[in-house]
Amino acid sequence: MSDTRNKQRNTTTHPAHISRRDFIRVAGTAALGTLAAGCAPKQTPTPTQALTAAPTSSVKPKVAIGRAATYDRALIKSQMQAMMDGLGGLSDIIPSGGKVVIKTNLTGGNNFQAPAGFTPITSWVTHPEVVRAVGELARDAGAGQIYIVEAVYDAQSYPDWGYVEIANDLNATLIDLNQPAPYESFVNLPVGEGSFIYDKFMVNQILQDADTFISVAKMKCHYNAGVTLSMKNLVGMVPYMLYNANPSDWWRSALHGDDAGYRLPRIILDLNRARPIHLAVIDGVMTGEGGEAPRGSFKAVQPGALVAGKNALSTDAVSAAVMSFDPTADQPTPPFLRADNYLNLGNDLGLGTNKLEQIEVVGASIEDVRYEFGPAYTMSYKYQPNQPFAPRS
Repeated sequence: MSDTRNKQRNTTTHPAHISRRDFIRVAGTAALGTLAAGCAPKQTPTPTQALTAAPTSSVKPKVAIGRAATYDRALIKSQMQAMMDGLGGLSDIIPSGGKVVIKTNLTGGNNFQAPAGFTPITSWVTHPEVVRAVGELARDAGAGQIYIVEAVYDAQSYPDWGYVEIANDLNATLIDLNQPAPYESFVNLPVGEGSFIYDKFMVNQILQDADTFISVAKMKCHYNAGVTLSMKNLVGMVPYMLYNANPSDWWRSALHGDDAGYRLPRIILDLNRARPIHLAVIDGVMTGEGGEAPRGSFKAVQPGALVAGKNALSTDAVSAAVMSFDPTADQPTPPFLRADNYLNLGNDLGLGTNKLEQIEVVGASIEDVRYEFGPAYTMSYKYQPNQPFAPRS
């Protein structure tokens, strides 16, 4: 990895209880040096392996569905409370006084303009009121420290989108995962036996120290991965400058490579084995269809749904069904137009089930909140009419 690529980006990692001005002023730097070795993929990508799945439990995983037409604070809190009650509470995953890390999804930062009549938090990034409700419930369950984390694309993302206020109210700490701060250096998280592409990932140490790891994602489609939900959200936990193929790339281009349809789904599984999710929460109250950010076939929509579960794979499967997709579909069936279905790969690895008949849905039913999403037809800013599927009008 080149010296240019090892330079630390001037972004912010900061505790709660700071002002917006202080947030923008504070910057952290780190000499990555020899740490960069930990971000290298295996020399030869492992092909699809016939791994033995874990024994199937006779108890179906539970996934809860809630309904919310708006982000009214009281409404989101009451729905999240009911959903957590339906899952059996949080005491089994949050130890008393434990460190709870909430990974949000702030894709793209301010690089995109929100669709007319919408804002970033009502169209493509996780709404802070959902994170607030999760944080309050975690605190009520006995969490000692709460951290809200994301590898933010710019220093404005946290303050502009309400996360500084949320962190202050929760007495939580905001961390930019692109930096090692508040630790001195990054650490390596091993994937374990049978990894696909990466043996380990270099990350902020808070991801290693977490007693409870919660992924709070936006319900969206993805150009390469098909859908981006709680498991795909973990792509944003690695520092972008360590996982870009070229120093000038502002995204994690090395995770996509020349064959993103093969590579990215398997890296999603590697990430989830390196940092397992204890609670998955999907914000589908207001979001977008047709892609993960306002470009190409992206269109803002309002499904009015919340989904949560303690098995991330099953939670993503139910979320895909809420989006009117078959979570067991194979490429090139929508939404998996260009890539292998990472939900199928996860099922084969024994990380959970993506078969709806093997999942117990509590709260609202899938049909109660089902909304027909259009898949990600294109990432370009102008729709290409020769694409194999036409976007919904």
